[in-house]
Amino acid sequence: MSSTPSPFDETDRKIITALMANARTSFAEIGAVVGLSATAVKRRVDRMRDTGVITGFTATVQPAALGWRTEAYVEVYCEGAAPPRRLAEVVRNHPEITAAMTVTGGADALLHVRARDVEHFEEVLERIRIEPFIRKTISVMVLSHLIPESPEAGASQPAPEATPGHAADVR
Repeated sequence: MSSTPSPFDETDRKIITALMANARTSFAEIGAVVGLSATAVKRRVDRMRDTGVITGFTATVQPAALGWRTEAYVEVYCEGAAPPRRLAEVVRNHPEITAAMTVTGGADALLHVRARDVEHFEEVLERIRIEPFIRKTISVMVLSHLIPESPEAGASQPAPEATPGHAADVR
């Protein structure tokens, strides 16, 4: 039996839990909870960042404060078998798409879209539908978040500036 610590142990899990609850928690505060010095916590956090366990630190912001007042989930149905990398190329071209994933079931992909307003959402939806391999979309507008502290309830980037020539930009 090896005496070397596992690459990801229960103490690491507790550190991650603390950081996920509040990424601004000091290493000293985390150390007090997990029974380590601030320096030991920092070493573990650095190791988890270096190995890709921790991929970054973000601020969760009220979406409306950043100009995102409309939110929806869009099911995307493709002609034939659209490869995930092709779908990834498409979604990267739309800053309004905050999350995208391939899914099981009838749809090929599910997109999380944030927009300034309904008109802007409609314009985004039309840009998505223009792709030749997209057969149809089904949208579901979000009315409220039942778990307001969830990552999905926050925004990670401001709404894009209005683009001249788009109908959704008329105020």
